[in-house]
Amino acid sequence: MNDVLDVALRLVAVLAVFLVFPLVVGQTEHKVMAHMQGRVGPMYAGGFHGWAQLVADGVKFAQKEDVVPAEADRRIFQLAPAVALLPYFVVLIAIPFAPDGGVGQAIDAGIFFVLAMMGVGVLGTLMGGWASANKFSLLGGLRTAAQLLAYELPMLLAAASVAMAAGTVSLVGILDAFEWWWVPWQIVGGFVFFTAGLAELQRPPFDAPVADSEIIFGAYTEYSGLRFALFLLAEYAGIVVLSGLTAVLFLGGWHGPFGGDGLGWFWTLLKTAVLAFGVIWLRVTYPRLREDQLQRFAWTVLIPLTLAQIALTGVVKVVI
Repeated sequence: MNDVLDVALRLVAVLAVFLVFPLVVGQTEHKVMAHMQGRVGPMYAGGFHGWAQLVADGVKFAQKEDVVPAEADRRIFQLAPAVALLPYFVVLIAIPFAPDGGVGQAIDAGIFFVLAMMGVGVLGTLMGGWASANKFSLLGGLRTAAQLLAYELPMLLAAASVAMAAGTVSLVGILDAFEWWWVPWQIVGGFVFFTAGLAELQRPPFDAPVADSEIIFGAYTEYSGLRFALFLLAEYAGIVVLSGLTAVLFLGGWHGPFGGDGLGWFWTLLKTAVLAFGVIWLRVTYPRLREDQLQRFAWTVLIPLTLAQIALTGVVKVVI
């Protein structure tokens, strides 16, 4: 009975994080972009500092008509937003945020599990692009597929470097084996992992699959109302997951400079929040890359960097 209650409490906690944190990231993006770009609207909705902007967006999406194109594959079209969103909820279950059981479910092959589930999330975009019966949506889906193929490999190789250093593919095991001198040693792998994750989320400057100036809005062109809102929520949930994984794998997760393990949850949350802010900052700062630039960057820059990182990790492990 105690085991069932413990599992239920962990699932409720993960669900609460899943429902709250992506919305906080979305609200933060509104405010940060409003400050950086001088946007007036998001700062006035509801009065003080535009506190009601997120509520206004929710009401707007709820009021919009849910339209399914006549020629679309109806079942796949309607299923795609859920396929894009739910894998991130499953990934959150496996991300440790504090020592001594601070994880929804500790998984022995944690790295393989989270990377596989994040790849499933991208399939939602592919399904939406194919099922929409729209040539621009199909082009967006094809771009998403090409981007996934290019950036999944460096992401996996970067995570493999940390697994080699720790001697385990368990996320909890990696944090147990973490040493602070790993941060400068693995920083290149962290850069590659975070960058490849941004590309898989189709976040600027890697947002060619949804380039509004070229293909309207890519795979999401025919979506409206709450189904479109689910795609947006999946994007923000992906930011939380990517930032949390980067913090766990490359920045020590719950390890902090002081305070002991009692503040482990705080350090994980702080590192995740800083990385999420960086995602928003990149959107405001850099222009969109062309499709050929996206592919060239992955194959000629990121993959050689990860191979060099793995070679360095092997040398250091042998020397130590």
